Amino acid sequence: MQEHLSRNERDELNELLRQYNNIRNGKSHSFLEEEAFERIIDYFDDKDNLAQALEAAETGLEYFPYSSQLLIKKADLLIATRHYREALEILEKASLFNTNEINIYILKTDAYLALDEQANAVALLEEALLLFDGEEKIELLFELADVYDDYEEFDKVFDCLKIILTHEPNNEEALYKICFWTDFTGRNEESIRLHHSIIEDYPYNELAWFNMASAYQGLKLYEKAIDAYQYAVAIDEKFDYAYRNMGDAYIRLRKYKDAIETLEKVLELTRPEEVIYEAIGHCYYRLGKHAQARFNYRKASHMNPDDSKLYYKIALTYINESQWSSALKPLEQAMRIHRNMPDYNLAIGECYMNLEKFREAIQHFSIVVRSKPRNVSGWESLIRCLYKAGYFEEASRQCISALQGTENKPVFYYLYSAVLFALGKHKDALLQLETGLSLAPKLVKKFLELNPSILQNNGVVDLLARYKKRKKI
Repeated sequence: MQEHLSRNERDELNELLRQYNNIRNGKSHSFLEEEAFERIIDYFDDKDNLAQALEAAETGLEYFPYSSQLLIKKADLLIATRHYREALEILEKASLFNTNEINIYILKTDAYLALDEQANAVALLEEALLLFDGEEKIELLFELADVYDDYEEFDKVFDCLKIILTHEPNNEEALYKICFWTDFTGRNEESIRLHHSIIEDYPYNELAWFNMASAYQGLKLYEKAIDAYQYAVAIDEKFDYAYRNMGDAYIRLRKYKDAIETLEKVLELTRPEEVIYEAIGHCYYRLGKHAQARFNYRKASHMNPDDSKLYYKIALTYINESQWSSALKPLEQAMRIHRNMPDYNLAIGECYMNLEKFREAIQHFSIVVRSKPRNVSGWESLIRCLYKAGYFEEASRQCISALQGTENKPVFYYLYSAVLFALGKHKDALLQLETGLSLAPKLVKKFLELNPSILQNNGVVDLLARYKKRKKI
């Protein structure tokens, strides 16, 4: 405190401290005013010397036993030193001398919460709300909201903030907080009504527009959310959070070009963040612009080199361009961080398979089926790889395991049929093909993709023609 005082104030405080020490040491009968004791208590409190601050409060009360302010300061110090019951007794005494002092209620609340007596804290604050108006009432409502937050009564936190905004529609603290609690409690419709009423009276309140937009976004009404965000940024063109959320809304609507433009505005207004670059990368990826997607994913990965999924996303851009060798490096980086992640092993297995490095591919696909035995794509990739490598006996065994592991997913009847044809077991192959056609005829493309020349087999052609004819009937 002293470093912020003027020279005259510092000299005055030093004189008060000298007089106080004389009183304590019995050297003088100097008289100190009540306000002087308050300043001395604050001095020791600011110095974190709570013992001397408490001693100064007790000395002051010897001279001014009916001072509510000195009693309140003593109670505050008792709470700081964890003497909660004694603090409550002092505050009760202070309330006899001054019933209109808000700090009595706030300190009592702190003591009750420290004693884990939430019901007493709530009852006290609700009683106080009937006694105070204006700024003091608002302060008590914030205090009550914090009590409800501590004890996880989250809907009541929302209620308190709503009451504050009915009294003070432009209260920034309440507007910031209610946005979070709207999302947390899911009370979006209520929030929309509240903020709509605020906007009717205060149309240039950008936070009210933002909160209403967030509530629309919570209801997945993205077009309405975007409209409201646009009002917010029209009022405050540097409102970066509005641009950020608007970008997300555009992504949900698959309006990727608009999303990119909006998110790039965020980068202009604030420090670059990994999540923004990643979102822009996602938009370019969805637009099929893989080089630009890579550029933004890389920027994100430079900001957070320990995020394995960013390397995985870089690899996917190469995979979509069939650049199998280029995809290997980012996948290896991802797997150095999370080696057994099924998606990473599936992707790197796909790369090795297309590079005809079948043993490496089989190793990675096997990791996927072991970690996710009910996952169809893992089994399908493993069987396709074994087939392409010419390991037909092993592929046959894995088809049986896949059917058992996935509760007879139809795709594996088709794959099993293709493998059996490769093994020369035509009769069994046709039976598996017929089973697949009876369960999921559209999946026949999986069978034909594995070996297009199979259409030269008369038995296959007849069976396909029979099912096609049956479908028309």
